[in-house]
Amino acid sequence: MGSIYKKFVTKPLPPSAELFTRKVRGLDRRFARWTDSRGRVHTAPARTPEKGKNAGVVRLWIETSTYYAKYRDADGQVREVATQCHDEAAARYVLADLERRAELVKAGVMTSVESSVADHQAESLMRHAETYVGHLIAKSVSRRRIKDMQRHLHRVASDLGFRRLPDLDAVALERWLVAQQTDGMSAATRNEYRGTWVGFANWCVQQRRLQANPFAFVPVADRKIDRRRQRRAMTEHELRRLLIVATRRPLAEFGRGAIRKDERDRKRDRDTWNAEPLAFDTLAITLERARERLKDNPTLIARLERLGRERALIYKALVLTGLRKGELASLTVGQLVLDGPHPHAVLNAADEKNRQGSQIAVRSDLADDLRSWLVDKLAEAQNAARLRTTGVPPKLPAGAKVFRVPAGLIRILDRDLKAAGIAKVDDRGRTIDVHALRHSFGTLLSKGGVAPRTAQAAMRHASIDLTMNVYTDPRLLDVQGALDALPALPLDDAVSTARQFLPATGTNDLAPRQIAPGLVRTTDFRGQSGSTAATTAVAATESNPGEESPQVSPQSIESNRSQASTKDVEQWAMRDSNPRHPRCKRGALTN
Repeated sequence: MGSIYKKFVTKPLPPSAELFTRKVRGLDRRFARWTDSRGRVHTAPARTPEKGKNAGVVRLWIETSTYYAKYRDADGQVREVATQCHDEAAARYVLADLERRAELVKAGVMTSVESSVADHQAESLMRHAETYVGHLIAKSVSRRRIKDMQRHLHRVASDLGFRRLPDLDAVALERWLVAQQTDGMSAATRNEYRGTWVGFANWCVQQRRLQANPFAFVPVADRKIDRRRQRRAMTEHELRRLLIVATRRPLAEFGRGAIRKDERDRKRDRDTWNAEPLAFDTLAITLERARERLKDNPTLIARLERLGRERALIYKALVLTGLRKGELASLTVGQLVLDGPHPHAVLNAADEKNRQGSQIAVRSDLADDLRSWLVDKLAEAQNAARLRTTGVPPKLPAGAKVFRVPAGLIRILDRDLKAAGIAKVDDRGRTIDVHALRHSFGTLLSKGGVAPRTAQAAMRHASIDLTMNVYTDPRLLDVQGALDALPALPLDDAVSTARQFLPATGTNDLAPRQIAPGLVRTTDFRGQSGSTAATTAVAATESNPGEESPQVSPQSIESNRSQASTKDVEQWAMRDSNPRHPRCKRGALTN
């Protein structure tokens, strides 16, 4: 027989709580008194736990407002369940239902899974979602991904009125996705919402909170026919221009001239001038003007030059390693191995997209640039330490970041592209962003003749289709040059083609003997007329080069071959395109 009761739990003391002692049944008991925000005075017992994480800390000892139920389940184990009922009669009804289901499981009328599912039906959906988030954190899912999934769960639950697990409805979710498509949501985003709810429902099934996934058959949108963002790879010429602009633009910004605004563009009285835009052709002039303006502030010039160098090195590292922006930002000094025959960077599993960890190969010129960058970074840290009159570090800490990758790198890249004269969107509608530098890495690998399997390993892709079809821009591949590698096939007439091969027959070369019989008629062809002993001997010599004809000399063979070549070729062109052996005239199945 089960029972219901209220539990005593501890809570932290309010900030304004006052402790005092009171006699209770002849014993001194400690109490706390405090005033809430409404001005009401409260009094509750206070105790100091001896075990647990709050051991030795004075806390309130109060009774819960809801009832708990204790009973034996189908396996005979004592279970304690929160009824979430403030009324005693309602709590007893919950206890009776728990005991009834335990008896049904014992009798085999209900399975243990069904009983477990029934235990979670009344729980709030957001409580389930909170537990699910804890599961994702335990799986080391990235914080950004968890934040997106929480947003997906809350938005759909709010729009569709999902409050508890029994409210989950696949039809309602399908209609919601169709409505979002009408409002302009891309297929990729709709698939993310669907994937979040499918993953949540799968977890509920694993935890025996649902018997089956209600969203398992919600269709997946086709991303190929509704692709909103298609990235393009940059050419070598564009990459060089980008690195030049990235290096010089931070300082060149201070050398821009002024352009007077049109009166119609002015938003206020003093809004009369605009800075002239930077252009690649005038970048050197603008840079010299900036140096002249800042000549009295060499520290600022050095800082801007260093900033430009860091930005260019970030772009170069992204293009030559294929690292994603977040992966590059996570690299520390201790993860770089630049000395030795094979420079590389060790990417931690927690910082990689697939959570596996990788060793990223670094090309020798990039390794030299990184080595020089770290030397200058150490010198800067040492100079800063001297100014603070602290200990000068002999080397950079292993945990120091290699680059300060800004959060707004996409906006910086857009300005660099504009100054370099590189179109952000091409005629195909494909764009350039930070991740497009990874597309450039994959495309340049294919353009350089790297084997597809090697390119897949360098890109760290699980599927070679992703490497070849998504991260390889066909426009940058030298398809025309590849066609030039095919053999030459001139469209000459059959006579001239035959004359090129006929003189080679009868020699010891194997290739002419394989080609000539297909162009010169023999005595086996049906409908042959005007045959001579010379042509017959030619055919016999070609079919049995080891035997000698006793009646016709080699000189007469060559003479008759030259005379009969044109006529034979014309007859060969007119004959049946599928000649049969004389033995096969009666049919293939005739004995």
